[in-house]
Amino acid sequence: MKIGIDLGGTKVEIIALDETPDGLVECYRKRVATPSSSYSLILDTLCSLVLDAEQELGQQGSVGIGIPGTISPATNKVKNANTICLIGHSMQDDLEQRLARPIRISNDANCMTVSEASDGAAAGAEVVFGVIIGTGCGGGIVVNKQIITGQNSVTGEWGHNNMPWRRKHEGIRIPCYCGHDNCIETYLSGPGLVKRYRATGEEAVNVQDITARAEAGYEPAEEILQAYEENMAKALASVINILDPNVIVLAGGLSNIQRLYKNVPLRWGPYVFSDTVTTELKQAVHGDSSGVRGAAWLW
Repeated sequence: MKIGIDLGGTKVEIIALDETPDGLVECYRKRVATPSSSYSLILDTLCSLVLDAEQELGQQGSVGIGIPGTISPATNKVKNANTICLIGHSMQDDLEQRLARPIRISNDANCMTVSEASDGAAAGAEVVFGVIIGTGCGGGIVVNKQIITGQNSVTGEWGHNNMPWRRKHEGIRIPCYCGHDNCIETYLSGPGLVKRYRATGEEAVNVQDITARAEAGYEPAEEILQAYEENMAKALASVINILDPNVIVLAGGLSNIQRLYKNVPLRWGPYVFSDTVTTELKQAVHGDSSGVRGAAWLW
């Protein structure tokens, strides 16, 4: 049995996959809220989810976890996590001690990308760039169904590059938790989109509020979504210019904005150094459960 956990900014999901002659079959799934302000409570939550699942299923499984950050090869501690209470902790060591077994941890975007490249939106594609646009803005790269992690474990972290081709009139300076200003994440993440909308003098509770107003014809909301599409086109064009993937897969809460799949490819052409752009932009087939499936497959 393979257990996967997706540790997100707002929810934690666990899945158990059982090996059968026909392949891996889902036999357990549960979601709970993320206690995102406390490292110790996150550990408690992860361990409780694993032990409860194993008790109900009557067997022990391997454990893979996708996190919104990565493990530093230099220190073996969490770095680059937008759930900042994780940063600087020996998460893998702490969990292995509590669960009394080895576990595997990878970036959540890596987990999502390998899932979608295996049997999802990018099945059969040679080079896949996966994007999670939600609480943060992560990325992962899969080549021939294999995750590329890189020398420094930062492969795919496009969200903390500066927004390319930025013009002075394109919004206020917004600091990123990483210490820099105007990172791609401050434009394309859910909190980033809401902040930039509010900076125009408008009020909004969340992304759904903005998209609903745009669909109803409210001009300020439509303008901010068009700016969002342009910024996503520029950010992805910078990836295409380096990686030239066959498919780009979007996951996370903002991937449900259906207009992106038509409008963004119409906008990225001027920024891509090519006479044609045949890269496909697709929504994750497995939705917000893609990451948890990929986490189980870390074993």
